[in-house]
Amino acid sequence: MPKGINGTYIINVATIFQSENFFLKGIQWQGILGLAYGTLAKPSSSVETFFDSIVNQAKIPNVFSMQMCGPSLPVSGTGTNGGSLVGICQVLGGIEPSLYKGRIWYTPIKKEWYYQVEILKFEVGGQNLNLDCKEYNSDKAIVDSGTTLLRLPEKVFNAVVGAIAQTSLIQEFTSGFWSGTQLACWDKSENPWTLFPKISIYLRDVNSSQSFRITILPQLYIQPILGIGQNLACYRFGISSSSSALVIGATVMEGFYVIFDRAQKRVGFALSTCAELHGSPLSEIEGPFTTTDVAGTCVSTVSVHEPILWIVSYTLMSFCGLVLLILIILLLIPPRCRHRYVDCDTVNDESSLVRHRWK
Repeated sequence: MPKGINGTYIINVATIFQSENFFLKGIQWQGILGLAYGTLAKPSSSVETFFDSIVNQAKIPNVFSMQMCGPSLPVSGTGTNGGSLVGICQVLGGIEPSLYKGRIWYTPIKKEWYYQVEILKFEVGGQNLNLDCKEYNSDKAIVDSGTTLLRLPEKVFNAVVGAIAQTSLIQEFTSGFWSGTQLACWDKSENPWTLFPKISIYLRDVNSSQSFRITILPQLYIQPILGIGQNLACYRFGISSSSSALVIGATVMEGFYVIFDRAQKRVGFALSTCAELHGSPLSEIEGPFTTTDVAGTCVSTVSVHEPILWIVSYTLMSFCGLVLLILIILLLIPPRCRHRYVDCDTVNDESSLVRHRWK
């Protein structure tokens, strides 16, 4: 394991004394550590963030990585292999080779606030959803360990649910399961994961003409929650609808070792050593693939969230308003007074105007 940081540092922190509906019910979490960019810091971006403080004071590389072996992973009963190790292994300042296997694939960070990335395509059961790629990046697409589920913009969510329902071996399924208001339960002797398809997300590679694909098996998004009596095991749907961003949250991240390389402005994915069940991997990663079927960028070049664009917008609106005001004033002035040979202060009626013109 990497050498630990040795030293004493003064760091800004916030304490949560009381919260309501902040975490999911039954989860014994006591807080949250924000590791995004200072742009999102509260009460203002001038506050130095936790990780920026560590980088600046301890002089470690500007990169951190994490392996999430959380409670959503099914328990295999074979020790730490298979997800029975519950927790997050996080490395500040580097990458730990023992936490992943195979190659690390990197996608560029499109904007330094959240860890915003560019998603090119979605597949369910190997079938392309065939949506405009801008739908996946509507508002933004981010990688966020603080989000429990895979969150999708409404149009994408509906397409994914429709594809799962069509591809799965379940002929009829309650809408409450998809919306997250109901659990689905099976006899403990059954294996419900065999009924559902794989889900794949294509991310643009650091080589912009290529992409790579991260895939999660149903064991990661059909998540065991609790049992009812001795015979039933219940599950929740690990994907939800979002009113704004697409968020690659814990549902996906638990299948991968994820590297947040801020120094080189990229996010890396590799297969996690803990995302296995009975020795079989619960995630896949493949590439490279060509991006010739994607025309241009999938990320909007204009974001209403950027303060500078708000300033520009208000400036243009003010200018247009001033021009409009001048036009209205000109329209209200009597036409005869706009004649360049007439002194409007001396014109009282039509007869005087005629006399004035013919002097």
